Amino acid sequence: MEKLPKNYRFVIYLIILGVGALWVWVSTAPPGSTTAGEIPAPKESFLAPDFELATLNGETIRLNELRGQPVLINIWASWCAPCRAEMPAMQRVFEAYGDQGFTILAVNATNQDSPNQAADFVQQHQLTFPILMDISGQVSQAYQVHSLPTSFFVDS
Repeated sequence: MEKLPKNYRFVIYLIILGVGALWVWVSTAPPGSTTAGEIPAPKESFLAPDFELATLNGETIRLNELRGQPVLINIWASWCAPCRAEMPAMQRVFEAYGDQGFTILAVNATNQDSPNQAADFVQQHQLTFPILMDISGQVSQAYQVHSLPTSFFVDS
């Protein structure tokens, strides 16, 4: 096989380089179309979908503000028997590990519950971790919750 002259090789290299640049330009996702680490539903190895909710006390908590520490997100309702059964154990875990940075965000599915019943439940069980009120159901929807209770562990 004959060797191509230098100027032909140069033209071939330019064509290959041009096709590669065109491919990169065509296949690039437009800004805002990627998840940038945030996704609409929880998925392993991605940031958890952010949310901001008010607590029973009226304080506002945003999940992203807790980045860097482990968080258990528990979505529950006061009428839910399994929710009622697991809350004392969650309180014990919070008492044991809360001072080490572990947080529990108990998100009450208020759109399916009563704020008064949720408050009574919290008082009855002497829960000391944050109780968030999901009045519109935005967290249940973002986390694709189909049954209660549902929990997600978000690592640091």
